[in-house]
Amino acid sequence: MKKTLFTGSCVALVTPFTDTGVDFKKLEELIEWHIREGTDAILICGTTGEASTMSDEEHKAVVSFATELINKRVHVMAGAGSNDTRHAIELSQYCEKVGVDSILSVTPYYNKTTQEGLYQHFKAIAESISIPMVLYNVPSRTNLNINPATLKRLAEIDNIVAVKECNLLQAAETLYLCDDKLDLYSGEDGQVVPLLSLGGKGVISVVANIIPADTHRMVKSFLEGDIETSRKLQIKTVPLEKALFCETNPIPVKAAMNLLGFNVGKCRLPLVDISEAGLEKVRKALQEYGLLQ
Repeated sequence: MKKTLFTGSCVALVTPFTDTGVDFKKLEELIEWHIREGTDAILICGTTGEASTMSDEEHKAVVSFATELINKRVHVMAGAGSNDTRHAIELSQYCEKVGVDSILSVTPYYNKTTQEGLYQHFKAIAESISIPMVLYNVPSRTNLNINPATLKRLAEIDNIVAVKECNLLQAAETLYLCDDKLDLYSGEDGQVVPLLSLGGKGVISVVANIIPADTHRMVKSFLEGDIETSRKLQIKTVPLEKALFCETNPIPVKAAMNLLGFNVGKCRLPLVDISEAGLEKVRKALQEYGLLQ
């Protein structure tokens, strides 16, 4: 049985931008706030962090800055995926060099490889580093699913330890096949409690950007046996989750954070500002949750 990286809530942290680059002062403020609020782990440079529109220099600078700042106070995970295996290896090795606790490696997109190709891709990355590796299965973005049988093969690799799973319909089969060799984290904020009920370890969360304490408590309560509190928190967040995914992530969550005074800046093109209709949905959900007057 492999060691669990963390239990609880990992925030898929937004990256605050200015017109000229990354706002490192604001990034520091966000990280410190999350640690105070009880966030269990922090994912840097994931999808919500807009890693896809960062240069390698920016990506590496953000990973290095965040890792040094966090300084082992909570688990730090860094996005290091690519649809180019060589590029993914380079990013992963850099993340290991600067001291991240684990990497998140997304299913290669656009190329549309086979299941054997997925196995060889992730195997090559894992063998290039010694730190733990989390797979990121998000078919809605990559148009490619990591099948449970492939996950079973990958689970035999020592440092492939977990999956951020967005295809929750296959979660039970994956857990059955992998026999405690692979932890599952929900990649869907609306399905945290269902995955925990199957033995999941937590969530890698977008909603935690604005409700970190409640997201942490949702998981902690369940794992401590207080199912009713966990269930109520999951249901309470439904309007917020719907609003934060009314347009492409991270457009709505950045809009929400700006409404709440976090001033994280805009998304980078090709992502654009939230529509007026979307902004109204976000505002209403924040008010309903009690975050905004």
